Amino acid sequence: MPNDFSLSQEYGLFSTYLSKGGLKMTTAREAVLKAFMSLERHVSADELLAAARRIDPTIGQATVFRTIKLLEDSGLAREARRDDSSRLYEHAFNHEHHDHLVCVLCGRTIEFMDEGIEEAQRRVYEASGFEIVSHQLELRGICPSCVRKKAISRRQAETLR
Repeated sequence: MPNDFSLSQEYGLFSTYLSKGGLKMTTAREAVLKAFMSLERHVSADELLAAARRIDPTIGQATVFRTIKLLEDSGLAREARRDDSSRLYEHAFNHEHHDHLVCVLCGRTIEFMDEGIEEAQRRVYEASGFEIVSHQLELRGICPSCVRKKAISRRQAETLR
């Protein structure tokens, strides 16, 4: 496979990380990296596997799981959130910090940044004596679309009584 991102920061960062750990940039790892970087959204390992297989049909599930871990460790990916059964990952490198609003009915995720929340978290760190390393905030609720659907369903049920 041609090296489509020989000049990209992500490829260089990942390649350097691997070599420092005594690992090589294999064609399979390169395919997973390319697939991950092409998906600018929260992605599950299964979705990443499907995307990587479009690049290289021989990619296996174990390769994807191991490479996701390497992408996390290198700073290119982070766990965005966990659904009931699977983890979702997002880009970390060159992406601003943000928090998540997650709909418990449809899974829709909205990324947001609120300086008031960030300041409150800083105060909590200071009051507890903790040194800030990182944080993830996920607010769970029902999105406006699902609220409308629930309201419509209730009205429909009432007309059937």
